[in-house]
Amino acid sequence: MLAASVAAATTLTGCGLQPATAFVPAVAEGSIHPIDDLPAGASITVTAKNFTEQLILGKMAVLAAKAAGFDVTDMTDVPGSVAVRQLMLSGKGQLTWEYTGTAWLTYLDHKQGIPDPQKQFEAVRDEDRKNGLTWLPPAKLNNTYALAVRSEAVKKLGGITSLSQLKDLPVDERTFCVESEFNSRSDGFKPMLAHYGLTLGSPDGVPTKNVKILDTGTVYTATDRGSCNFGEVFTTDGRIKALGLTVLDDDKHFFPAYNVSMVVNTKTLQQYPQLADIFAQITDKLSNAEQQKLNYLVDVKGEEPATVAFDWMKEQGFISSPQ
Repeated sequence: MLAASVAAATTLTGCGLQPATAFVPAVAEGSIHPIDDLPAGASITVTAKNFTEQLILGKMAVLAAKAAGFDVTDMTDVPGSVAVRQLMLSGKGQLTWEYTGTAWLTYLDHKQGIPDPQKQFEAVRDEDRKNGLTWLPPAKLNNTYALAVRSEAVKKLGGITSLSQLKDLPVDERTFCVESEFNSRSDGFKPMLAHYGLTLGSPDGVPTKNVKILDTGTVYTATDRGSCNFGEVFTTDGRIKALGLTVLDDDKHFFPAYNVSMVVNTKTLQQYPQLADIFAQITDKLSNAEQQKLNYLVDVKGEEPATVAFDWMKEQGFISSPQ
């Protein structure tokens, strides 16, 4: 299936066709303006994965490249991380937003992530250089794992705000909803508890009866409904805002950093160095809170990723509507 996905994406690019999801509104320049002396017909391909956040970010990149004067091939709905990676390594994709932790653990095959965002970025940047890819400086947006609690339960649980406070709760209040993958990952539930002084399966730590293993996508609603006090979440998920969940601070820095960065084919960046300044403008504005709002508009309000990306880019002054 992976091979078929890559082949299909490559075929689309090679034929000059684009998928039906390639629509973006017409765009005019703002603070992003056409690159001086850009050759007529200069082209660039943007690729992204097929989940909400990546679709929004991918559309931002498409809009930015169009405002800069490129003919853009939009490949922003590719199924799976590895398929996008192959497009970038092959040179068939020139621009993508990627997460530092994903590259470090999945693509570069390291066993442990690096919690410090800057150190994680530098390690990925330096190691991926040999693959013909340049990582531009990362955003504050860090889409990593976290635990969240329904906001109305915070007071009942002693005003809890951080993971280190879990051990101060009575055992019967240490109840969790997690997905099966998070329950078994090396950067997941059991080692996280151990990092914060709790033992999974221990009567005076977190008894197994206190843990519900749920299907993907149901943890948020289960947590909100009080099926457990704490649920596994991704820090930029729009459902955090929609359900009024409160994310606990990872105050002892267990979870790896998954900051998003613009990754550019190195040859393309050498040909068009202005891309670094163009995407620095966007990267500077991306944060967990900002991305939560954008993801919410798509996942909860039902808006199109391209429309959400366009409205945000216009609001920031990066682009404008054609006259």
